[in-house]
Amino acid sequence: MGETMIRRTGSISRKTNETSVSVAVNLDGTGAARISTGVGFFDHMLDQLSRHSLIDMEIDVKGDLHIDDHHTVEDTGIAIGQAISKALGDRRGITRYASIDLAMDETMTKAAIDVSGRPFLVWNVAFSAPKIGTFDTELVREFFQALAQNAGITLHILNHYGANNHHIAETCFKAVARALRTAVEIDPRQASRVPSTKGTLV
Repeated sequence: MGETMIRRTGSISRKTNETSVSVAVNLDGTGAARISTGVGFFDHMLDQLSRHSLIDMEIDVKGDLHIDDHHTVEDTGIAIGQAISKALGDRRGITRYASIDLAMDETMTKAAIDVSGRPFLVWNVAFSAPKIGTFDTELVREFFQALAQNAGITLHILNHYGANNHHIAETCFKAVARALRTAVEIDPRQASRVPSTKGTLV
């Protein structure tokens, strides 16, 4: 079996006093998603992340929503990041870099990714209101911080402009999804090599 046929999947179960999180991902999927976090808007965003990255995701979360959504969102980001890192393995053959400017109605957001093994988030996104429905807008950054840190990726997100906060949040998730899709794809010209002069990305 060739290296490009290796099944790139990862699963994580994480339980604390605040949350119980189960995540499974398939990097070479079709964007099929089964998501239940108890937070409706967050489920919608995660569905966009799966659909537009073509990463299959099964996500089941039970969190302390009687307090607020923070622990649920952050711990979900941690688990998704860990599952993606596990699925990537030594990151051999991946494209590694990708970026996209993604438009949605009046909004434009850029995401740039280096699947580098060096976690870092640059966040240049501002919301004009503290909530989208009942969802705290500050939690969008918290999710991507947890994702980048635990997936071992450098992630830059820049909202160029936008008026609708739902659209701003959604373009962040969609732009990251599209960039992630490209960055984790196998490059057939270097399918047997780690894309680094150091010889390692982990």
